[in-house]
Amino acid sequence: MQDIVGPIAVFMKWTFDNVLVPIGELPATLNPNSIFIIVIVLGLAYWLFLQSKFNKKARREGGLE
Repeated sequence: MQDIVGPIAVFMKWTFDNVLVPIGELPATLNPNSIFIIVIVLGLAYWLFLQSKFNKKARREGGLE
């Protein structure tokens, strides 16, 4: 069991020390919450744009809406 859990624990510690801690030390304008919110808003706007385009095409061609 130690052969399985040991490497996972080492990987998790490495991830915390080398990825999560530096992300937490970023300035307030680049913190992960702001980045995630911006990505989600941009993705939602793009999806809504495509959805309106598909709805217009469906109305023209008589497909499902």
